[in-house]
Amino acid sequence: MRNLGQATISAGATGKVVRRLQRALSRTPNLGVTIDGVFGPQTDIAVKAFQQGAGLVADGIVGPTTWNALPDGSPMPTLKEGSSGAVVRALQTVLTNGAPGEWGATPRGIDGDFGYRTKASVEAFQSWGGVAVDGIVGDQTWSVSLDAVGSTLETNVGLNFAVSHETPCEPF
Repeated sequence: MRNLGQATISAGATGKVVRRLQRALSRTPNLGVTIDGVFGPQTDIAVKAFQQGAGLVADGIVGPTTWNALPDGSPMPTLKEGSSGAVVRALQTVLTNGAPGEWGATPRGIDGDFGYRTKASVEAFQSWGGVAVDGIVGDQTWSVSLDAVGSTLETNVGLNFAVSHETPCEPF
């Protein structure tokens, strides 16, 4: 099971378990979920819409049945200067392919090493995507929408890079 062992939560909850929920919701057609760790009105509306669409009781309570129906809520890796590997290479590919018509700055090479040019491209992408510009690819940057058909940076890079060994969150 993708979200095994997660606490039952509802409006008012905060923390890592809520971030996992918000990541899972952002991997459904609902791209408007902000990943901030706060189960507020926006998250509550998204949960109820997901539950209704999945044929579940739309009560806003995220228990085992809702967790089971949601996509994996594991985080994508945080990438910054010094990161390397296949996920960086995939990020550089997306940044290169989209840059000419959108954010304008490319990493100037697809080598799997997150250096200063990749950081500059990430910053341009973050500015274009309307998220904090810090050159670090975390939850907010991964969730930037790339087009109108439900595509985000993380879905274009590949959810196969999600960190699946995150430990279950403790109940509140």
